[in-house]
Amino acid sequence: MAAALESMVVDEKQLPEKPVNREKTCPLLLRVFCNTGRHHNIMDYSRGNVPSNELQIYTWMDATLHARNKGTYFDFSLVTPELRNSGYRMREIGVTCSGQKGADDNKTLAQARFTIGDYLDISITPPNRVQPAIRRTGIRQY
Repeated sequence: MAAALESMVVDEKQLPEKPVNREKTCPLLLRVFCNTGRHHNIMDYSRGNVPSNELQIYTWMDATLHARNKGTYFDFSLVTPELRNSGYRMREIGVTCSGQKGADDNKTLAQARFTIGDYLDISITPPNRVQPAIRRTGIRQY
């Protein structure tokens, strides 16, 4: 007798996050590394090193990926320590394009599972350049 297999697709709804009380909550130091048109190589983060173009930002966990300059693409990835070895791993957390609404625009650091000590690697593609690997997010150019 064969058992019936059933599956269900569930649209996961997240509860709205409470806004951070910026009067009472201390900001965290977010170490950001930007590159034009591509992400840094993961080896740039090996052996205690980081890329030389570091930008240090004090922010809170409810900061979003919302982008600015119209037509510019921002491809965000977290660089996190690899627990099994002494290296790092890079994980894409979202893509935004200023002037276009997108699914990742309001994603927060907390929703991306950012933890203090992680790095944020951003590939910035200006409007006059070829778009980053946006096609995986469903935006198509015709």
